Amino acid sequence: MDDANVILGLLYDRRDFISMHELAGGVGDSKRLGRALEELNRRGHQLDRQPDRGVRLVRPVRLDAYLVERGLNTDIIGRSVVCFDLVDSTNDVAMASAAQPGTGGLVVTAQSQRMGRGRRGSRWISPPGAGLLFSVLLTDAPEQLDHEAATIAAGLAVAEGIEESTSIQCDLKWPNDVRIGGLKVAGVLTDSRQDGAVRATAIGIGVNVTASPPRDQIGRPATHVSAHCQSPEPVELLRSILRRLDYWRGEIISRRYAGLHDEWVRRCGMIHQRVRILSGGVEHVGRTVDISPLEGLILARDDGAHVHLHAAVSTVLD
Repeated sequence: MDDANVILGLLYDRRDFISMHELAGGVGDSKRLGRALEELNRRGHQLDRQPDRGVRLVRPVRLDAYLVERGLNTDIIGRSVVCFDLVDSTNDVAMASAAQPGTGGLVVTAQSQRMGRGRRGSRWISPPGAGLLFSVLLTDAPEQLDHEAATIAAGLAVAEGIEESTSIQCDLKWPNDVRIGGLKVAGVLTDSRQDGAVRATAIGIGVNVTASPPRDQIGRPATHVSAHCQSPEPVELLRSILRRLDYWRGEIISRRYAGLHDEWVRRCGMIHQRVRILSGGVEHVGRTVDISPLEGLILARDDGAHVHLHAAVSTVLD
């Protein structure tokens, strides 16, 4: 294993100072240790060095491919991770990789995006380093991975990942908003492109971790994870989300939708509520009957009709 990764793993797991002598023993000698520490600095990790105590990683630790991948134990998602400081859009990077063989399950992360996108052409605003900005590339045949189900699963995976890594309870607003206490903390944008028998799907996810955009920039109040718990660790938050998304992908591929439906609806406060939804340019008003992984939101309109509104073309009007 690369010396820098050996040292990074030791420092990450200890969560405290480690003496230079012990660290040098991990890689063989002090010269190799020096080079490893220099490499970690180049990768953007902040190291606290004290002559009498040794070295420790400053928390929270920035995202690092080695830390995300090691021991993840997923089937597909996260078997390859790349971490950037700045990109135009993680979804664009993921989709550009789709033409290369074996890229299914690729995870692309960034500290900041120049052109991060939300739904309906909106911009995803996140201060550099203040949130999780990442995309997951899936390359499954359309008959295997339903687009509607993948969108629903992504939102649920984010909610479950936050809950698992921080014990904060989340709720879901159809089609893709993850909320804490009714305030948006994360969102999902799914892009797809057909290439022969394979459809490339990039699931872009943004999670506000240590800060959230001000209301005057996005038109509504938002929140961030650290407002509800002490010092969330981005690496662990990302790993939890990837594990849950990998699980739900497996359920969708196997056409087991009951659990996805039940877990989504359990966190959704919209069932039996009166809502206004813009879908395909048409406004629908009525009562939410159900959320279906395959058919979208099922609405009993005020005129008596029951309609199925798909996530890709629909937005709840507040």
